[in-house]
Amino acid sequence: MAARAFFLKAIAPGLIGIMLAACDAAAPPPEPIRPVRVATVTPEVFEARSSYTGEVRARYETNLAFRVGGKIVARYVEIGSEVKKGTLLARLDPEDTRLAIQNARAQVSAAQANYNQAKIELDRYRKLFDGKVVSQAELDRRQNTFNTAEAQLEAARSQLRVAQNQMDYTELHADADGVITAIGIEAGQVVAAGQTVMKLARPEEKEVVFNVAENRLDELRHATGIAISLWAQPDREYAGVVREIAPGADPVTRTYAVKVSVQDAPSTMRLGMTATVTIVQRSGESVVALPLSALYQKGDQPAVWIFSGDEAQGTVELRPVQVAAYVEHAVLIAAGLKPGEKVVTAGVHKLVPGQAVRLLADVAAGANS
Repeated sequence: MAARAFFLKAIAPGLIGIMLAACDAAAPPPEPIRPVRVATVTPEVFEARSSYTGEVRARYETNLAFRVGGKIVARYVEIGSEVKKGTLLARLDPEDTRLAIQNARAQVSAAQANYNQAKIELDRYRKLFDGKVVSQAELDRRQNTFNTAEAQLEAARSQLRVAQNQMDYTELHADADGVITAIGIEAGQVVAAGQTVMKLARPEEKEVVFNVAENRLDELRHATGIAISLWAQPDREYAGVVREIAPGADPVTRTYAVKVSVQDAPSTMRLGMTATVTIVQRSGESVVALPLSALYQKGDQPAVWIFSGDEAQGTVELRPVQVAAYVEHAVLIAAGLKPGEKVVTAGVHKLVPGQAVRLLADVAAGANS
């Protein structure tokens, strides 16, 4: 018995140590401190720019056409010709319209003769009626004959005016000052009435046309400024105003055509030049620009994680914020943050309130420098 007691006393400390070691092995290891990347809150007036490439065009471009059909006998302009209002551009063969005028004049002469005869007879029958030689019915018939002859004369005169207009329509004149941008005819070609033969651009108002994807249309609608520069003159900028956004997307490119009017366009800005349109978005008041990765959604309320502590270890808390706008790769915070606070910008969906975190090494180094 004495030997057994001595043996138990000898091994008891070892057994206790083994049991304590087993308890320590079963206990869960402490949760590692998660590294985070942060950005310091610095309110400022935010400005975002995006650029598009477009083409300079005239705001008003007219399709020119003859109002009558016929064979073209002459063309007096070329593509790029600068013309004044009233300039003769092209002419049709006038022979058929000349014959139509002769026929209309003959019709007028015949109608004039009938009118004169009917008027003479009407005057004679009125005198006979006053002398009670003819009846009222006979006088009414002569009156109707006169009215018919008068209407036929007016119709013949109208036909003559139409024929004379047709003669004028054989010549195509510029209806405004401008530049010929397209020609689709040559001498000897037969054209129909209303067929487009030329295009006339009026360069007094210029605009830039470019295409925008559907997810960038809000930038145009909320733009605070638009700057236009030419590739030929990159050092100069001109103000622009959005005049039109196409209501439907192009069926091939699925983009929307946008037209921006150029304010005070110089004479050196020629049609067809390549231009760069810069859309400027500027916040009216100071905001905080953060990466989109910093935003956390708590129900319907946007929020961010605020870091507090030192570089080695700190904690995070969730704070609701007010979003001013979303721009490319950034979110603008209008309220909810104080200058100098640190906002977590990466891994926000893996954090919980009060969680222990530490700054990344590069962030800490940047802070020390």
